[in-house]
Order: sequence, then C-alpha cells, then structure tokens
Amino acid sequence: MKGELIRQELNQDGDGSAPRKPICDLTDPRYDICEISGDGRALGANRTILYVPPAEERGSDGPEWAIKDQSRKYLSDIKEVNVKTLSAAQSLVAPECTSRHTVPAVVFAMNGIIGNPWHDFSDLLLPLFITTRAYDGEVQFLVTELQPWFVDKYRLILTNLSRYDIVDFNKDIGVRCYPHIIVGLRSHGDLSIDPARTPQNYTMLDFRLYMRDIFSLPWDGQGIPYKEKANKKNATGGIDDGTEKQKPRLMLINRGWNRKFVNLPEISAAVQAAGFELLVVEPLRDTRLEEFSREVDSCDVLMGAHGAALTSFFFLRTNAVMLQVVPWGLKREAMIYFGVHVKEMMLQDIEYSITVEESTLYEKYGKDHPAIRDPDSIHKQWWQGARKYFWEEQDIRLNVSRFAPTLHQLLQTLRE
Repeated sequence: MKGELIRQELNQDGDGSAPRKPICDLTDPRYDICEISGDGRALGANRTILYVPPAEERGSDGPEWAIKDQSRKYLSDIKEVNVKTLSAAQSLVAPECTSRHTVPAVVFAMNGIIGNPWHDFSDLLLPLFITTRAYDGEVQFLVTELQPWFVDKYRLILTNLSRYDIVDFNKDIGVRCYPHIIVGLRSHGDLSIDPARTPQNYTMLDFRLYMRDIFSLPWDGQGIPYKEKANKKNATGGIDDGTEKQKPRLMLINRGWNRKFVNLPEISAAVQAAGFELLVVEPLRDTRLEEFSREVDSCDVLMGAHGAALTSFFFLRTNAVMLQVVPWGLKREAMIYFGVHVKEMMLQDIEYSITVEESTLYEKYGKDHPAIRDPDSIHKQWWQGARKYFWEEQDIRLNVSRFAPTLHQLLQTLRE
C-alpha cells in the first residue's frame, strides 16, 4: 500500500510509469515544480539539482530551469534553484556522489511571507502536507533559507512528515544522490486542499485530524468538551441540582496590534454574563504549540477578529465553533480565508460582522471618507488600499448589546 502511494506521488498523471526525465511544470499560477526520477544529484553549495540520464537516453544537450522552490513563485525574495539535465558529455564528468540516499528528497525554501500562523500554514505546512504526506515520513527535506525559529516552532509537524534530518541546503557542501527529487511545493490555493489534486484525495478535514494526531490530542469522536463533560456526568449518575451548571468554554483571541478589541473588558464581561467560561489568550510567535494546542482543544468556541491567530482552528474538535468577528470592509476575506475551510473541516462557523460605527475607522476618518462610505472603492485600489485601512489601521469597539444575540445563537448551537 505504501509503495502504491509513493508511485502515485511520483506519477501525478497516473499513466502507470514514473517519469524518467526531470519534468519542470511552470504552468500553475501559484507555484513551479520539478521532479527527477532516477539519478538525481543535489549540490547545495551551488543551489543546483542535476539529473544524470541513463546512457541510452543521453543527448547532445539538456534542458535547464530556474525554479523558485516555494508555494508562491511570484515572491521576489525567493531565490532560484537551478535544475538541469546533463548532456551526454556532461554526464561523463558529473560530480561524484558524496552520499547516497534510498528515500526521495524535497527541496523547498523556508522563507517568503511566513511569520504569522496563517502564512506559516498556507504557504509552507499545507503545501508540504500536499507534496509529501503520501511518503509517510520516508522523505528528506533539503531546505533553502532555513529558519531555525520555524523549525523549532513546527518541529512536531516537520519531523512527522519526514523521519530524516533536515538539511540546511545553503550550507551543504556535498553531492547528495537520491532516487527521486522534487524541487518546489504544490499549493492548491490560500489555506486549502483540492482533494482531486492529491494522490489519496486528502481534504482539509484530513489535515485537521492529522494535526490532532501528531499533537496527541484526545480522540476527536468523543465530542466537544462541553458535551463530553455532560455525558460523563450522566454516565456516572450525576444529578444537576442547579448549583453547578456546566458552562461551555470560549477562547477569546486578543490581538495586541491592529484589529484588536479596544473594549476587551466589556466584551469579556458580556461573554461571561451570557454563560460561558472565558479564556483570553494572546498568541505570540514563540508560543509553544504543544501546550497551546491542548488549550484550544479544551475549548468549545474559538473567537477572535479576522486574523492569523484564527488558524488555531486546526486544533478544535469536530462540531466546535469558530466565532469570527468580521471587521469593517473584510467580509469577503473572512469567508475566503477562513469561513469556507471551517465547514470543510466539520467545524461550525458563526460570523459577527461589525457595523461601521463599531470600527475605529469611523472615529478616525468620519462618515464621508471612502473607507467608511464606500469600502468597495478602497478594494478597487487592490491590496495597498485595503491593507492600509481595513487590515492595518482598524481596531474594533464591539457593541455588546448588538453582539448579545450572537452569543445566544452560539449557546443554542452548542446545545443542539
């Protein structure tokens, strides 16, 4: 079975035979990718991958490509890796192997716009999962622009996808020889997986369950914590006399920068008054995921303003709720970047879209400013305009009276 998975991964077209020459596909709008099957040689010091064809296939010359080895090929700071098929003459003087490996290798860049959880998952971890999960750990990572902080933070994920030492390819001075080399990472879109384009029809649900498994979180089928505790109480013959009412637990993400809640104490009081146990957290880049994943798992609701920290939804249980507070002007983005994926992962999605009066942009610019009066005109300025007003300058003053029905809806959803 495992061999069949690898054969499918090596041959995406499914024609029954692995390609014998390097195939570099530059047609996808997001990423470029090359695959070498046979005698592949990786020269880290030269950022070069060579393919030495069998003698009967060697020609007078060979194609060569320059590949940006990350999931966003249009980023200017991704340096290129050279991929080259050696000609007959070049094959005779090919660099000798200093080490031989029996598993495939994947060459990819650990930089770009990573640095917040959304991009960490969307740009690197999900593409790595898509590209390498079928190998079941039997693959080695050759990393250009290696970031020690990234390796440290996501070590559990990286060491599960590959059982072998990560190679700092920029500093590697040898000639590593592999039976198969992939240069680049496949990506299906922003924080998404297209099952039809993966060898085993992986889905976002598969990825969420995979995250829960490698972080040793409780069995997903036992239910959200709120119902699990109630079921245990009933099973042991506990009687609810009204003195100890079970409360669902809500994690409130407190952003310390833009799109933050400026009236957090008032919001916290409203959440608790509605009948929730409240946990307020402010995830930082050096937050230890092993501990944080357990905190998220213990909650029935993950609440926060649209932003990277909501990527913590990967650690929720089936039927838990993500309550996304949608800032002014970001309704479309809230749905595209999170909303559709919540449902794919068998989580429940509740959104609270703020009014313009709940945005600090209203206080700052007044009712006649285009960002207030006509948000679509700002979006027509592309990313620069939207980033300035809706992403960077906006904070939220939640109207707790208007928000109260959403909390009531949330309680009803958890009890159903």
